[in-house]
Amino acid sequence: MSENEPARLGVLFSGGGRTLENLAQQVAQGSLRAQIAVAISSHPEAGGIARAQRFDIPTRVVDWREHKADFSARVLAMLDEARVDWIVLAGFLRYLDFPGRWEGRVLNIHPSLLPRHGGKGFYGDRVHRAVLEAKDRVSGCTVHFVDREYDQGPIILQRAVAVAPDDTPESLAERVFREECRAYPEALRLCLEGKIALENGRVVLRGQPRFEDLVSPPEPGSDELSQARS
Repeated sequence: MSENEPARLGVLFSGGGRTLENLAQQVAQGSLRAQIAVAISSHPEAGGIARAQRFDIPTRVVDWREHKADFSARVLAMLDEARVDWIVLAGFLRYLDFPGRWEGRVLNIHPSLLPRHGGKGFYGDRVHRAVLEAKDRVSGCTVHFVDREYDQGPIILQRAVAVAPDDTPESLAERVFREECRAYPEALRLCLEGKIALENGRVVLRGQPRFEDLVSPPEPGSDELSQARS
């Protein structure tokens, strides 16, 4: 990728594709200098396929039920064919076994404040239900680099959401998703601009990014908190 060309993203998803749609909107609006070169679904009936096609994003499917043994290899071959620079997991429920050349260029977003309520089997409403059962007063979302363990990679950025006494998994999920729509483009932008990188398993800041690039103020009238970790 030359400095004058937008980064080529490969977005992987398994479900409805709302995160994919959010990123596609950011790209279309010019607020995220990137191109979604390919979107890959692990399920042939995923709703995200139609969303990707509405944005004219090249879309592929690797049905994990039919390709369990070589699933990762097939996905990676499609990413290479699309000349992808960064892999972006967007509600992707399958384990991706990627070689070392991708280290520091694979991102994920999780709907909790990791390390709480993360790991294999924690996704979607399962996460929000666990937050409520634990009687947590704060939840949120986390953008992190992906490593070999589920939801264990170094954290790039987090946004927090207060848990209301009358919250349900659905109501909490909706508020957390609103913060995800801010957090993922923010984190991606920092990475694509070279302000944040992964070195020796740790997140490092480069070029002295402005404080407001890392910590975004809450929306007016809200008590939500944004923070970045290194």
